[in-house]
Amino acid sequence: MIPFEYKRAEDTDSAVATVTGQPAARFLAGGTNLVDHMKLGIAEPELLVDVSRLPLDEVLELDDGGVRIGATVRNSDLAAHPVIRQRYPVLAEALLAGASGQLRNMATTGGNLLQRTRCVYFQDVTMPCNKREPGTGCSALEGYTRYHAILGASDDCVAVHPSDMAVAMAALDATVVVLGQDGERRIPLTEFHRLPGSEPQRDTVLEHGELITAVDLPAQSAGHRSAYRKVRDRASYAFALVSVAAVVEMDDGGSITEARIALGGVAHKPWRATRAEEMLRGADASGKNFRRAAEAELKAARPLEDNAFKIPMAQNTIVAVLRDLTGVAADAEPEESE
Repeated sequence: MIPFEYKRAEDTDSAVATVTGQPAARFLAGGTNLVDHMKLGIAEPELLVDVSRLPLDEVLELDDGGVRIGATVRNSDLAAHPVIRQRYPVLAEALLAGASGQLRNMATTGGNLLQRTRCVYFQDVTMPCNKREPGTGCSALEGYTRYHAILGASDDCVAVHPSDMAVAMAALDATVVVLGQDGERRIPLTEFHRLPGSEPQRDTVLEHGELITAVDLPAQSAGHRSAYRKVRDRASYAFALVSVAAVVEMDDGGSITEARIALGGVAHKPWRATRAEEMLRGADASGKNFRRAAEAELKAARPLEDNAFKIPMAQNTIVAVLRDLTGVAADAEPEESE
């Protein structure tokens, strides 16, 4: 490992000032992703500013019925928190699906949002990678692409974002609270991560030195239902081939009044399924409507050589989650595509 300097932050303002003033400085919290990258030679910070002991480790109920999650709340504590389990089960389920207990005990909320892709070419410093070294090329385009993107990719990068937690937060309309030298700003989580475009090295819209201090979850209606489903090669904490987070509200007549759906494992960021949502709002809860909405969302998919299976997998997972949330039986009606 290349030598680096270490400082423990005394408060958020000094942490931001220190990192902002040094281009090669990074924030350190749980370190479950960053330390791995330092060992692999992917990241070479000259200074680590430890923010893990700042008072950002609480889950607070807000006056409007929402919840504020501090940036250093551990994933295990967040998944077990009674308010999260009761009001936001989709988030608790995503966290529990995301990693082993040992990792959840270390990983933080802010760090989870900032974790980088697990693309094998990104993690292999002997291979060209535009995300790791801009302008060198994307090895995945002509390589092994089973785990790569089918939505929102570019000629410069086809990697996917690995977080389960972020997918659930995207479906919950979460807001990321960040602190920079110019003060605090609030970023909708759906706008926090970037699609690769021609700058795949930029995972988020954060400026250097900006520190995540919290994530705010809005209040949910009393009748909402939510769930997270992750499809993976093995049950023991593999990364998602496809995942679906969904939040649904229905009226007494069985019509969907609100639907929010996010997909993981398919894009460079948590993919908000806005086409499917639009088709579902006001529609009857039925297998046929679920199937049509899922197919409409995946029409924009552009699979690679090894991952065309992700299109039907994503469609089927969306339908399955919506069935579970609405109580529509799998054999209630045919699901023929038009």
